[in-house]
Amino acid sequence: MDVKIEKIDEVLEALLFVSGDSLKISDICEQLELQKSEVTAAVKRLQKKFGGKSGIHLLSFNGQLQLASNPDYADIIACVLNPIKEKALSTPAMETLSIIAYRQPVTRLEVEHIRGVNCDYALQALLKNNLIEIVGRKDTLGKPLLFGTTDVFLKRFCIEDITQLPGREELLERIREIEESVPSEEEEHLYNFADNAENPDFLEGEEVVMIEGDEPDGAQSEAAATNDAE
Repeated sequence: MDVKIEKIDEVLEALLFVSGDSLKISDICEQLELQKSEVTAAVKRLQKKFGGKSGIHLLSFNGQLQLASNPDYADIIACVLNPIKEKALSTPAMETLSIIAYRQPVTRLEVEHIRGVNCDYALQALLKNNLIEIVGRKDTLGKPLLFGTTDVFLKRFCIEDITQLPGREELLERIREIEESVPSEEEEHLYNFADNAENPDFLEGEEVVMIEGDEPDGAQSEAAATNDAE
C-alpha cells in the first residue's frame, strides 16, 4: 500500500496505537512501500512529539517500534488502573541479569564463577520474566547452554540495543528502580524457589554443580543431625 509522504507520521502513529505491541521497521517499510530512511525520519519526528512530559513515549529498540506510557507517571497509572504489579526480582536475580547483560552470550557456570554461588533459580526467574533467553550452546565439552538478554530487557531499560548499555552500577540502579516493590506473601513463592526442588526444565540434561557454601538448608540440617548422632 502506497502512503503519501505527508501522511507517514499519522499512519505510523495509528499503526503503533492499534497494534499495542512492537512492530518491526522492516515490516512497516515493506507493507507501506516506504524507504527505511522515510520511516526513520518519521520516527524522529514522533519521538519529539511523544517525548518529555508527554504521557506517551515512542520506544525504538532492536529494529522495532512501540508506543508506551511515560515511566514518570507509572505510579499514578498504577493507582488509577490498579494493574497486577510485576513481580519483584530478588537481589541474586538482579545480579545475575547484570552479568548476563554485559557478558552475553554466557553460560550458567560462567555466571556462577563470577557470582561465586549457584544461579539455577535466578536464571529460572529471569526466564519466567522473559528478560533472558537461551541463545545457543557453547562449542566446548558438554555443549553448555548460552544465555542472552531479550527484546523485553531492551524495552524495560529503554535502549535500542546492548551497545547502549550504561555502566554496570547505573544498570543495577535502574533495575532496582523498576523492581523496587517487594513481593507479597502470596507472590513470594514464585521467586523463593525451594532449595531441594527438582532442576528447572531449561537445565534438563545439564550437569548441575553445587557451589561450596550454597548447600540447601535441608542438606545442612541433615548433615548437622548426622554429626550430632555420631
